[in-house]
Amino acid sequence: MFNLLPRLPLYVAFRRFGKPRLLPLSLVVSITYRCNSRCLTCNIWQKRSEEMSLEEWRKVFAKIGKTPYYLTFSGGEPFLREDIVELVAAAYEECRPAIITIPTNGLAWRVVPRKVEEILKVAPGAQVGINLSLDDIGPRHDAIRGVEGNYERALRTYEDLRRVNHPHLTLGIHTVVSRFNVERLPSIYKELKTLGADIYISEVAEEREELGTVGSDITPSPEEYAIAADYLIAEARNFRPSGLAKTTQAFRSYYYELTKRILKEERQVIPCYAGWASGHIAPNGDLWTCCTRAQPIGNLRESGYDSAPLWFGEEAARLRRSIAAGECYCPMANASYTNMLLHPPTLFGVARALIYALAS
Repeated sequence: MFNLLPRLPLYVAFRRFGKPRLLPLSLVVSITYRCNSRCLTCNIWQKRSEEMSLEEWRKVFAKIGKTPYYLTFSGGEPFLREDIVELVAAAYEECRPAIITIPTNGLAWRVVPRKVEEILKVAPGAQVGINLSLDDIGPRHDAIRGVEGNYERALRTYEDLRRVNHPHLTLGIHTVVSRFNVERLPSIYKELKTLGADIYISEVAEEREELGTVGSDITPSPEEYAIAADYLIAEARNFRPSGLAKTTQAFRSYYYELTKRILKEERQVIPCYAGWASGHIAPNGDLWTCCTRAQPIGNLRESGYDSAPLWFGEEAARLRRSIAAGECYCPMANASYTNMLLHPPTLFGVARALIYALAS
């Protein structure tokens, strides 16, 4: 993380003055909308897309170059792409990200652990985070995720991932906090904590264009979320992770507090850098500032797979003006982490927490 710090003022200048023009340091690449879950909090499985091929993605990564520090391979369910290992290899060879994260629902228990082992081999210099989605315990998790037997299959995936035991692998458990589970979050956390994951993380269920959830009743009330978040913040103080999880943990309490305020105040609590320092690519090559709005600034197939003409074009500039004016707000985790990095008071607080964690 420390080698990233000298770049941060450049992104602050980009947002404030328009220069220097930079591609994002945090990039989410959605490689498929296909999903074998039918979640109450997500309708992405209903979407169809002409997915970019491995060869097309390699062209995209080659044009992006070494700018991304943090790459997330998302979906849908990313492991439904049979070529996910080759996709990660292409990204690593062309971009050399320091951190690669991949979420999974864990249903494909025969596939995920084997593919993760292969990913660790093709990206030897990156820290790889695999986040297993568990939203409740047993049948209640299955009901939220819409697949009978999901919980047991996810646990089987988890146990096999634990046996991978690689120094660059961080195995996390990820819970989407929604109106379907918010009241049970303390008991859910206590049960999931016994699994011994490297890190436990949660994210609030949102209304996103990408997920097809705009207008849906999935987000807990600010009051409900505040109770759950305060519990997680208290628990985080007693958790002593190692490796990449230490850095992630240093951000978690700040993220929970930030989310509490965003839900209550309905505004950008700290400046949003989506469109400057963070971005998103859809499976068909549409380039977005973020997945909450999911408004294309252009398509990479039409720009010769080059992000720069789109990222520095007029449509991107229009969306940046809208974001800077506070015309949108959200607690989406990927963008929020980047926003916290670029907000000095938050960054200093996270740095203190990280120094304490590293010393403990």
